[in-house]
Amino acid sequence: MSNLSEQEIIRRQKLTELQDLGIEPYPAPEYLVTHTAKDIKDNYSEENKEKFADVTLAGRIMGVRDMGKASFAVLQDYSGRIQLYVKRDDICPGEDKTLYDIVWKKLLDIGDIIGVKGYGFVTRTGETSVHVKEFTLLSKSLKPLPVVREKDGETFDAVTDPEFRYRQRYVDLTINPEVRNVFRQRTKLVSTIRQFLDRQGALEVDTPVLQSIPGGAIARPFITHHNALDIPLYLRIANELYLKRLIVGGFDWVYEFSRDFRNEGMDRTHNPEFTILEFYTAYKDYFWMMNQTESLLEECARALHGTTDVTVGDRTISFKAPFARVPIYDAILTHTGIDIRHMDEAALLDVCKTLHLEANASMGKGKLIDTIFGEKCEHHYIEPTFIIDYPVEMSPLTKSHRAKPGLVERFELMINGKEIANAYSELNDPLDQRARFEDQVRLMERGDDEAMYIDYDFLRALEYGMPPTAGIGIGIDRLCMLLLNQPSIQDVLLFPQMRPERASGAAHDEEA
Repeated sequence: MSNLSEQEIIRRQKLTELQDLGIEPYPAPEYLVTHTAKDIKDNYSEENKEKFADVTLAGRIMGVRDMGKASFAVLQDYSGRIQLYVKRDDICPGEDKTLYDIVWKKLLDIGDIIGVKGYGFVTRTGETSVHVKEFTLLSKSLKPLPVVREKDGETFDAVTDPEFRYRQRYVDLTINPEVRNVFRQRTKLVSTIRQFLDRQGALEVDTPVLQSIPGGAIARPFITHHNALDIPLYLRIANELYLKRLIVGGFDWVYEFSRDFRNEGMDRTHNPEFTILEFYTAYKDYFWMMNQTESLLEECARALHGTTDVTVGDRTISFKAPFARVPIYDAILTHTGIDIRHMDEAALLDVCKTLHLEANASMGKGKLIDTIFGEKCEHHYIEPTFIIDYPVEMSPLTKSHRAKPGLVERFELMINGKEIANAYSELNDPLDQRARFEDQVRLMERGDDEAMYIDYDFLRALEYGMPPTAGIGIGIDRLCMLLLNQPSIQDVLLFPQMRPERASGAAHDEEA
């Protein structure tokens, strides 16, 4: 009790008083809800009031205005908020007024979860409300919510501390309705993508999260250990190689919303655990995939906003097709004034030094080019732009370009200065793929801890024959940031990764 605030001590005392009165503060029986706050507020009228003559709601008390023998309160359920009118003689029709005078007025607090039964009506000020005939305590809240004041639809003293909001997301969701809406919209976005793919006959699948080889991307993995098999396993950094195995197996179009894990830094656009959509389609190429991506993002924008023009920060970005297409070497020439297309590794290292970019001898040609583009070019591409035709050294899983030696058929989609998607005409030549993997091993031997491992089973699958295939990975979290106008990846993740709390002094002072 020594670590409890005064408010927490008082609430625990109230809990005991409730129990002494024979009121169970955490009852077990089902509480059958018939209506939501939104349903009543949107649909109640004097003409159809009979439909709302007997309603049952449940939610949190978010405010109380005591008027003596009657009270107004605000109830919040998952759909929104509605005003309650609680009159002493209605809920205590007999001589005993304990339920109102003691329980309602003294032992309940903001944050408590209650159920109410009553009927809909409109107050003299024109507010649709519920006249309460009966209430039930469903859960006593022992910690006070942060105080957020509202007046005339405006919010004052909103809790904006990101450390508190991300760490205690359950409180953030309770007190900030706009945050709940972000995650409803995120679900709508994922549902829109799923419908887009299902409509065209794609098959949703699941592939392993624990993998013996962390393949499909250039990234540092998380390592764990399987006790029964006594082997190391890796949390997947990508699901690409498993999805392509399914193309080998005879599925023509597969997709997966996968949770991937990369043991790398955290910032505004990176979280070590993230969601990516990958899909692979047989007998297609990267030109087809660009068209498909344009159609998909147009549909997503319209589903969320009713238009292809989306507000992102202080900009309006159009998701209307077609998107610009810019070769990566042209992009680098435009934004650095340097033509690197014929440079070897040593020359690229010199360019990095000239441009004051962090680079070293352990980085291969592909990583050096990626550094130049990422630092000097990427942020310039605000409107949706396909950066295309990458050098082979940057793309170990991509088919060589049909007309441009030394390049591959790959694009990355840049929007608002960040990569949103990465796609290829997939490499299906098993001998070429083996050589590319071996190049990655040599980079690993030079100290590149993000180079790819050789996946011998994947090579074996390719040797059985994989049809020409187009594949793409779309970062769902970053796409959410864009389409929902959120500045940080933490704002579109329900529970972003955080440093562990300190053993003491970690609690937020809710009453501050």
